[in-house]
Amino acid sequence: MREITKFYIDGQWVEPTELNLIDVINPATEKSAGQVALGTAADVDAAVAAAKRAFTTWGVTSVEERTAVLNAIVAEYQKRMDDLAAAVTEEMGAPAGLSKAAQVPIGLGHLMTAAATLPTYSFGEDRGSHRIVKEPVGVCGFITPWNWPLNQVMCKLAPALATGCTVVLKPSEIAPFSAAIVAEIMDAAGVPAGVFNLVNGDGPGVGVALSSHPDVDMISFTGSTRAGIEVAKNAAPSVKRVAQELGGKSPNIILDDEDFAKNVAGGIATMMLNSGQSCNAPSRMLVPNSRLDEVAEIAKATGADLTVGDPNSSVRLGPVVSEAQFDKIQGLIERAIDEGANAVIGGAGRPDGLETGFYVKPTVFTNVTNDMEIARTEVFGPVLVVIGYDSIDEAIKVANDTEYGLAGYVSGKDLDEVRRIGGAIRAGSISLNGAQVDPAAPFGGYKKSGNGREWGGDYGFEDFLEVKSLLGYSA
Repeated sequence: MREITKFYIDGQWVEPTELNLIDVINPATEKSAGQVALGTAADVDAAVAAAKRAFTTWGVTSVEERTAVLNAIVAEYQKRMDDLAAAVTEEMGAPAGLSKAAQVPIGLGHLMTAAATLPTYSFGEDRGSHRIVKEPVGVCGFITPWNWPLNQVMCKLAPALATGCTVVLKPSEIAPFSAAIVAEIMDAAGVPAGVFNLVNGDGPGVGVALSSHPDVDMISFTGSTRAGIEVAKNAAPSVKRVAQELGGKSPNIILDDEDFAKNVAGGIATMMLNSGQSCNAPSRMLVPNSRLDEVAEIAKATGADLTVGDPNSSVRLGPVVSEAQFDKIQGLIERAIDEGANAVIGGAGRPDGLETGFYVKPTVFTNVTNDMEIARTEVFGPVLVVIGYDSIDEAIKVANDTEYGLAGYVSGKDLDEVRRIGGAIRAGSISLNGAQVDPAAPFGGYKKSGNGREWGGDYGFEDFLEVKSLLGYSA
């Protein structure tokens, strides 16, 4: 049993102002895996005060000093990768193989990318007689989710530290174990006191206090669009910078060519990764109407490989994160069937033989139109909808007919056509022919998928910097 009863503030593990513990539920067993203390506004005040004090010195450190700290964090992170993987599997149910191969390494990737970017990043330039400089925005509040916990923490923390900002982190109370290890890593790496602070808690108790705090200069939030709107409202009175990475209902346009079967199977497998709990999941597959029957057969064949079960075994899918998430997904599946969608694999209920744990059947729906709830709502589970098109122009129109714009996918033999279609999708990150994520590339959304860009490269740095004009600098 893991017990997280203290917060990491000003370089020390400190008692909360009030001790209020909640259970952290292992989604595979439905039993408590430990407890975490919930913070209050007073704990946020203490953490923000520490970050504000630390900013006076950390904000003026040299590039060389910050690079050395980032490299020290990388070294300590590498020592704890097995611990981090075990924590992620226990707290949110990712299969052990996925935790080791992706959940933990992606966090390391952001750290290493930031450390590599920083030495050559330009924080100033001369324009005529003027000097344009980029300075750290200040104290940053981070509110991060449970689905890719290390990715979401590190894609914010790495560029923030690189640019000279200080941080107060509120991880998800559903999955706090890995974040506690991150705090231990920061401590072991010698990150100066107050530069990184961790306060656990829920949205009403800590999230509101952090996003509305007058001494927080920037709030960076990843989560649902609904919650993101509330964060922005809370931040508005203090006119702080707000960066948000929110929901998605990403299209995956597959062209009619000889690679069709391979690309359909690949799209299904990508959708089911992490039990579909990814904001950029390719959850709407667009295929030619003439090949819909073929898609159904491919789905049935692919479904045999989508094993579900104990995340500590060699399965492809573990449970979804919580009972609330399970119930939401089941409701969406049932209403989709009522609307006339056809589940060619999966459907409502738990997989056979799994009566305990929040397990969902990998589900592929055909006979779906883009106006159905299942095609418009972010399910955040292993549920794919297949929508037919008669022309590429129609496919692009359907792809863009969503309130979201986080990601998109295009696959086909004609690279020029794939590029053209990718350019026409209104979303922040487009994967062409199965291209993998790159920590150096900017990540963020259009429309209700958020604003700002993050990850460890130079575009990730920009969100954490203010721009100052020094007029007449060289006069």
